[in-house]
Amino acid sequence: MAKFSIKAKNSPFLHFKFLIMALLPKKVKYRKWQTGRVNPKKLQRADTRGIELAFGNFGLKAETPGRIRSNQIEAARKTIARQMQKSGKLWIRIFPDRPFTAKAAEVGMGKGKGDPQGYEFEVLPGRLIFELDGLEETIAREALRKAGAKLPVKTKIVKR
Repeated sequence: MAKFSIKAKNSPFLHFKFLIMALLPKKVKYRKWQTGRVNPKKLQRADTRGIELAFGNFGLKAETPGRIRSNQIEAARKTIARQMQKSGKLWIRIFPDRPFTAKAAEVGMGKGKGDPQGYEFEVLPGRLIFELDGLEETIAREALRKAGAKLPVKTKIVKR
């Protein structure tokens, strides 16, 4: 987790501390993307990238398609970090770079597309989401099970 401290140059009394761990791209080419079509044939296909363990001994793999938002990834990451207790290593294998929009509550139809609300990642079945290493099997399985409960897709735990 990145920790930043900002001090004003001329004021010794002005001192802010805050924590930042938000998964979002620094810059995007287009502010708003089209939603994409829901084709049942495309949802059945499996992913071809990021499907094998590359870093750790244990991984959390998606079994169903879906879109995972950055705050859901962060909630799952915090859950895993809490279970790890300063031991082991965690890799996040997905990055939310697709913007999603929403209109305000109780706003009528029409008058354009809503404002960007955040970023998400489109997951297909077979994609690894997290990888863990340096933990006992029981602790790693429990951490990944709890993280999977925070995500909007069905997941399974894989082992090297």
